[in-house]
Amino acid sequence: MKPFTKKLVLENGREFLGYGYGANVERAYDIVFNTSVVGYQEILSDPSCSNQIVVMAYPLIGNYGITDEDFESKTPQIGGMVVRECNENPSNFRYTKTFSETLEEAGIPCIAGVDTRMIVRIIRDEGAQRAAIVNIDTTTEAALELIKNTPQPTNLVAKVSSRKAWFSRTPNHKYDIVAVDCGIKHNIIRSFTSRGCNVTVVPYNTSLEEIMAFNPDGLFISNGPGSPEELHEVINLIREAKGKIPMFGISLGMQLIALAYGAKVYKMKCGHHGSSAVRTLATGRIDMGSQNHEYAIVPESLEGTSLVATHENVFDSTIEGIECAEDKMYALQFHPESAPGPQDCAYLFDKFIKLMEEKQNA
Repeated sequence: MKPFTKKLVLENGREFLGYGYGANVERAYDIVFNTSVVGYQEILSDPSCSNQIVVMAYPLIGNYGITDEDFESKTPQIGGMVVRECNENPSNFRYTKTFSETLEEAGIPCIAGVDTRMIVRIIRDEGAQRAAIVNIDTTTEAALELIKNTPQPTNLVAKVSSRKAWFSRTPNHKYDIVAVDCGIKHNIIRSFTSRGCNVTVVPYNTSLEEIMAFNPDGLFISNGPGSPEELHEVINLIREAKGKIPMFGISLGMQLIALAYGAKVYKMKCGHHGSSAVRTLATGRIDMGSQNHEYAIVPESLEGTSLVATHENVFDSTIEGIECAEDKMYALQFHPESAPGPQDCAYLFDKFIKLMEEKQNA
């Protein structure tokens, strides 16, 4: 048995010995677990995972390597990864790098060979906490000091958002969308362009006046990391824009829309990360949706607002969708674009297309 080279230390003092992959650095972040069977590349490049250590519940990671075309952002965004087994010999004709090579180039630490099932149980039962990936000779006390002395980041959206507007165009387009980039995933943009939309992606702090100068048919509020309550610029933008233009939000975007309409959000015990069943309240239809969020809407806070819940999580009944039909606005907590995850909910993009069509024909 080869000697251990890394260890994972949790904020509660538990430690797990394993083998280092990726970058040989020590880092402390919030730790979460993800239940996805596939999609590790999309997870490590999802801006919503910025400053997080992600524990992959599926035991074998790296099977199909890394493919340049499958990133969800220009560079990997994740803080660190914890896996049961790391495959260094991918089987995929499309792959250009191994999982470990990609992490090393991006300066991201990874630990393998640990009991990921036990770590998942600890997070599930005890709730969100911080953790550190450190070298094997670093004492537990020193690792806990690293966790304690690493400041909690604020306004992570400012870190991952675009610095200036950029464009994604498609031939013979029918609609123009402005997407407010709080950490947008590339597959969301692909989902719009495949439906005949040109997309203009703007920084999170862009004003409504600047947005309307693009003459959009619809406004999209994207996913992203961190607390929605910090993003006053986006909340105020939504308040100004509501009722003036069709609006659609995903994940963090839904939370921001809820706050702008007067509802409240709370931080969940351990969040939703991975695939989960979602029920459409009006029909009872159940779809499998891709999830990646730490916050949820307080159900009682919808009372007195113009919002109504449209979807709920089958397992814990948290709100997964809201709308205001009068304002031509709806939002989803889950990711209908998948990447990774099931594609059951892709049809929900068509609802936004219909709202923009109604606006054009009004």
